[in-house]
Order: sequence, then structure tokens, then C-alpha cells
Amino acid sequence: MKILVIGSGGREHALLWKLSQSPRVQELHCAPGNAGTLQLARNHPVDANDLKGLVALTKKEEIGLTVVGPDNPLAEGIVDLFQQEGLRVFGPRASAARLESSKSFAKEFMMRHGIPTALAHTFSNSSSALAHCATAQYPLVIKADGLALGKGVVIAQTKTEAEEAIQQSMVERVYGDAGSTILVEEFLTGPECSIHALIDGGSSLLFPDAKDHKRALNGDQGLNTGGMGTISPSDVLDATMQKRVQREILDPFIKGLSTDGLFFSGMLFPGLMITSEGPKVLEFNCRFGDPETQVLMRRLKSDLLDLIEATIDGTLSQVQPEWDDRVAICVVLASGGYPGPIEKGKVIAGIEAASSDPDVVIFHAGTSFHENRTVTNGGRVLGITALGWTLEEARGKAYAAAQKITFEGKQMRSDIGL
Repeated sequence: MKILVIGSGGREHALLWKLSQSPRVQELHCAPGNAGTLQLARNHPVDANDLKGLVALTKKEEIGLTVVGPDNPLAEGIVDLFQQEGLRVFGPRASAARLESSKSFAKEFMMRHGIPTALAHTFSNSSSALAHCATAQYPLVIKADGLALGKGVVIAQTKTEAEEAIQQSMVERVYGDAGSTILVEEFLTGPECSIHALIDGGSSLLFPDAKDHKRALNGDQGLNTGGMGTISPSDVLDATMQKRVQREILDPFIKGLSTDGLFFSGMLFPGLMITSEGPKVLEFNCRFGDPETQVLMRRLKSDLLDLIEATIDGTLSQVQPEWDDRVAICVVLASGGYPGPIEKGKVIAGIEAASSDPDVVIFHAGTSFHENRTVTNGGRVLGITALGWTLEEARGKAYAAAQKITFEGKQMRSDIGL
């Protein structure tokens, strides 16, 4: 089978890396890809948001299956378009992808179907939002309603901080149209983790949990990012809590889809807070996480293609994946200045030396291949992933490999997993 993976990040490299191990894969393609995907697949210079261009590419290359990585093409209806063209594709249609592309839509869905989540108010004009925050209890969480590359969330400790967040989102439009509507939520406390569950419309298949480290700096300080590193499993979701997640979140989610006449086929990736009252959903994502996918693909022993096809065909209940019992960790190497303005084109050295340990795999994200050299091409550059029988062993391997890689401005957190 010929497979196309859409996207250019570490998630897409990890998916291709796992798909390349399937005996049923004949040829791999990626659009637009990066310097890492180039080692596994044919890269095509078609942007992930060029839906018509991707349809044309799929037909030209006679692709048998397309896997959509990023959120925006899903929100724009790439699955709807592919299905109209008779093309086999993995991911939810735009109507279901609204559960990620509109936080207010997702919040209303959760409240309607009894899925535990933070109490929230939605505002579409800044004066109403400011009036609410003038009398609210702090801290508060202020979220851009739309897609903001994982950066549209502010924890406001004071009224002044809330006013600044509202000004930036709704007046200055730092998140574009994504921030024209905002949610103001109660602040939940407890450890965070995320889960992944394949959904085939009528059933779910829960993956092991993972824990992301969203802040740019050690000690969970600094600005929110797309993710600076992950571990799987975390120490947050034990067997009892997994059963609660299934019973209180996934089962009502499936029932809610049926009640609302909403068809969801693909990957559901909720962010969770494990509060004193139990698990609560912070947000829904409707695709594989990044950098969660990197650690999950390192632990998945089964054929990923089998799982994807079972999801599309509605036969998830017939598959049971195997997982590596070891701990996986991903440490992100980022460009200087990330998540703010960055400079691209910095030469990367040491990748081959860092890959010498068989337990270490390096997934490319913001990289490109230029004049026979691998160079930086984005904020998050590389994901150094390692396996170990303990978290301490995995951390040691990942950080030893990370130290061997150099590029101007390289930054990383030194406390992933601690």
C-alpha cells in the first residue's frame, strides 16, 4: 500500500517511522515533510493547508491511504473533501473536528453530555469579558476559542493579567481570528496528563497515557509552547484512574456523538487534569498529539497500519495492540527565542552520533535539508526519544543524546520527566 502522511512536524516523522515497519507498506509519501521524513518517504512541496493540491497529489501518486497530522486541515474539511473524491483517509470530518477547532463548541458538548470539565463562560466581545473578570475569583484561565498552535491559553493570576490577556486576544488579535471569541474558565488544580483513544464512530480504543511539558522553561515557567517534552507512561493515570477515564469521559463521549448525530472517526486526544474530584477534560484535540505521538510510537509494538484501518472500517473492537513495558521520553530541542520569534537556517550537527544508542530515535520537526546540510526550519527542531526500563534510565539516554547535538541558539528543558 502507498501511504501519504500530511504535515511537517515531529508527529508526522514519528507516524512515518512506525508505518515504515509495517510489512504491508509499499511506499511512503509526506507533504510537505522535513529533513527526517525525507529519510523514510518521498517529500512533496505541497502545503498541509492546500487541500486541493493534496487531493491532486494523492491521485497522481495513486495513494491508497492518507493520514492527516495537523489540526488545521481537519478543521478546514480535508477529510470531507477526500471522501467526496473517493479517497481513503484517516481523521474526523470538519463537523466532528469542531470539537478541537472551537473550544466553546467542545465545552457545550461536554456540559450537555455530562463529561467532567471546568466551568466556563464564553465571550465574543471584550467589554463583556472584562466585566466578568472584574468580579471573578482568581486565578482564571483564558482561552482563545479557535486553533492557536497550542499557545492560546493564559493562566491569569490577577485581574490585571486577565485584562492583558483579553486585550491581546480580542483587541490586538495576537491569535488572529482564533482569539476573537474567548472562554474564561475556572482554574483547576492537580496533575495534568493526556490520553489518546482511537474512535471508530461507535467504540473507542484507549492508548497508554502520556504527560506533556507545555511551558518553555524549567519548573513549568515561561510561556506556553506546543510542547517541550513528554513521558509515557506518566505517574498520573493508574489502572483505577484509567477505568474512570473510560467510564466518565470516553463512554459518555461515544454516547454523546450518537445523541447529537455527530460521526467521529479518528484519534481523540483529550488533555486531562486529575483533580481531587477525579479526571476533568481541559480540552479536546482531534488528531495525534505532538510531542505525545513520539513517545507513543516508540512504545507501540503492533502494526500502526492495522489500527488506522480498523478505525476507518469501524472494526476497532477486533484489535488489541501490544505495548512496550518500558518508559519512553521525548526531549524537544528548540530554536533560540521559541515560542517567540526565531531565526531559521542554523546548521545542525551531531545527529548521527546522538543516534548511536539503539534505544534512542531522533524525530525531526522544524528541520529542512539545504545544500547537503540539515538546518533548522522552525521553533521546535528535534525530538530526542529514548526507551528505558525506568524513567531515570530513559532520561539519561535522552539527555546524553541531546548533548551531542549542536546548532546555534539550541534550547531545551533539563527537567522533562522530573
